[in-house]
Amino acid sequence: MTKYIFSTDFPQQQYIQIKAEFDVREEVTYLQFPAWRPGRYELGNFAKNVRSFQVFSEEGKKLNFSKISKDTWEVDTSGCKVIQVRYSYYAADMNAGSTYLDDSMLYVNPVNCCIYCKGREEEACVLEVNVPEGREYAGGLKREGNRIEAESYHVLVDSPFVFAKELEHNTYEVGGVVFHIWFHGLNRPDWERILKDFTAFTTAQMKDFGEFPVDEYHFIFLIQPQRAYHGVEHQNSTIIVLGPSIDIFGSVYDDLLGVSSHELYHTWNVKSIRPVEMYPYDYSRENYSPLGYLCEGVTTYMGDYYLLKSGVFSLKEYLKEVYKLLNKHFENFGRFHYSVAESSFDTWLDGYTAGAPGRKVSIYNEGALIALLTDVFVMQKTDNRKSLNDVMRYLYYNYYLDKKGVSEADYLQAIKDVSGGDMYEIFEKYIHGTTTFESILADSFEYLGLEMEATPVSQTSLAAIGIKTTQSGEGWMITTVYPGSDADVGGLMIGDKIMAVNNYFVDGELDKWLDYFRNDQLTMVVNRKGKLIERTLPQTDKNYYLNYSLKKVYKPSVIQLQAFRKWTGFKLEETDL
Repeated sequence: MTKYIFSTDFPQQQYIQIKAEFDVREEVTYLQFPAWRPGRYELGNFAKNVRSFQVFSEEGKKLNFSKISKDTWEVDTSGCKVIQVRYSYYAADMNAGSTYLDDSMLYVNPVNCCIYCKGREEEACVLEVNVPEGREYAGGLKREGNRIEAESYHVLVDSPFVFAKELEHNTYEVGGVVFHIWFHGLNRPDWERILKDFTAFTTAQMKDFGEFPVDEYHFIFLIQPQRAYHGVEHQNSTIIVLGPSIDIFGSVYDDLLGVSSHELYHTWNVKSIRPVEMYPYDYSRENYSPLGYLCEGVTTYMGDYYLLKSGVFSLKEYLKEVYKLLNKHFENFGRFHYSVAESSFDTWLDGYTAGAPGRKVSIYNEGALIALLTDVFVMQKTDNRKSLNDVMRYLYYNYYLDKKGVSEADYLQAIKDVSGGDMYEIFEKYIHGTTTFESILADSFEYLGLEMEATPVSQTSLAAIGIKTTQSGEGWMITTVYPGSDADVGGLMIGDKIMAVNNYFVDGELDKWLDYFRNDQLTMVVNRKGKLIERTLPQTDKNYYLNYSLKKVYKPSVIQLQAFRKWTGFKLEETDL
């Protein structure tokens, strides 16, 4: 058994003092620090937060060691039965996958800060936490006093926890499973509203899968005074960071519902149905997989879909999320250059940032659209008797319960077994290739009795010029240039700061000046890395950035009416889009 002892003697310094004890099996012991955490498919390099690393024998003698990689230590353990590793971990980040310490709380994702012996991840672990009196505990592992036990290192590092002065707590039950909701940083939760909505979407998800993978579940919300949005899935819990606290039950409430339904669905998809490349997890290196569209894309689509299916979202609220997917897709020019599968593989390169302009796509956004297309494909092939939900249930019962990871071939076969149709060519074109989605999206929506509608956005800079900007001092910084647009052909660049339009200083009113000169040729003065440059733009009547939405087809057929009812639960003929 591996034992960890956490102390928080000087919380204002934000260093957690950690001791880890290991039984010795070899004359040389290799100690590994996690390089990443599941749920975030990029390197975290958590060893960068470690200081004062030391190793001692059971008698307290310092042992010799060498650091042989960025996160691996080689220790001479000849003659030792037990070693104790001591180090401090800097815990100053507050997000859903981090570890944080101050004088009011200790929040730990053990995968950030618990060193281990590679190859011994199946061994039981115990963690003792020394915190001031009066702290409440929220977490998925059972706690007795200051002691937390886990059946393996895998379980330990998948079990975040919080010790804090003030925690709001409530529960609800679905299908014999108790669901806990914890709030830190929110003093007046609207429990009646929360419990009603959470019970609804939880019931809908559990009904379709037929069972829940764990005995109890914890939603742990860390509410921030400033704008925040981040969630991370775990097998029997989720950490969700949201803000601002003043608006949680106002404009932020839809975000709270969306991320909560998303993370709950992950309990089946990713935590249970897992890519074969991550079965089991290897925390010491990248776990490359092209299946981001299954892990995150399907979860993004299904998380929102279950809010509609459970009645928590109205049809208009749900379609608003679909419109977001469409608009993000059409505004991402990386879709012409890099496939969804390649983008999944390359999350390990630059994480979740935009990266080089127009290089890659989002596994969340593109994956969600692919999930929608797959859902409609299965409906078409089965006369609306089956859906993507049946495919996911197939994977759960035939792979997770058989303790197997899922490959892309397995996913394709599951679709074929459920629907009788083969999506291999579709996957090759739209997941592994860069074929544009327009035609297949249009065909899928047409089956549902819908058609895409595109209208120019209201801002002249976006629609007529083809640039996205953000105000920067006295000018407007260009953040994106639409390929082939007036701005692109005219020689404007990302990073240029627009100072003047047709010799008039923009002074914070870029779009008003562009509207004023809408029918004239435009000359812009930009600040390009400290040098003033003048560029004349061509005159065209094209619109570049568009808003995409859906409308009903003219005189929908009986098949379309039936398909729309199956997909949404609503009657198309009575629906006001």
